[in-house]
Amino acid sequence: MSDATKNPGQVAFGWWKQHLRPDEDTGPARALRARLRRADHVTDILAEGAVSALYDRLDRRPDPLTLAALAQVLAHVKRHDGQLSVAEAFGGGDPKALSALRFQRLIRSDDRQELATGLRRALPLVGGACNVAALAEDILFWGEKPRIRWCFDYYGAAPPRSVAAEEETE
Repeated sequence: MSDATKNPGQVAFGWWKQHLRPDEDTGPARALRARLRRADHVTDILAEGAVSALYDRLDRRPDPLTLAALAQVLAHVKRHDGQLSVAEAFGGGDPKALSALRFQRLIRSDDRQELATGLRRALPLVGGACNVAALAEDILFWGEKPRIRWCFDYYGAAPPRSVAAEEETE
């Protein structure tokens, strides 16, 4: 299946596996993760060849700020767990890995840079584990639908049928 026929989350997951995957821990992957994590400016992130490759794989859809936010957040993911959304991970445990107040601040993020900052700070609290494809899609398409789903995932509840049905038809 070519990248053009995959959904954007799967494309980003494939890119993460190829360029950043910590369990492979090659020198180039370790160096790229470090450069992306330490980047202070969007241009530092966009100047990475691997990030340009992600942009091409995504059919040049995301704007540069979203692309930079996505790449930087994915550099903080240590392990893919296909069964665990990031919001479920944040809501897991007793006490919850991410407090309700911090979670509410995270889902209120108005732009992707603010979301990325919150995610970069919160991912270590769950050991950097989540569903990489789902996280990537949520960053790329951040808005009301992902926010609503995250609220229900955080508290371990099934989302309302209307939200679940809308996401299945997309």
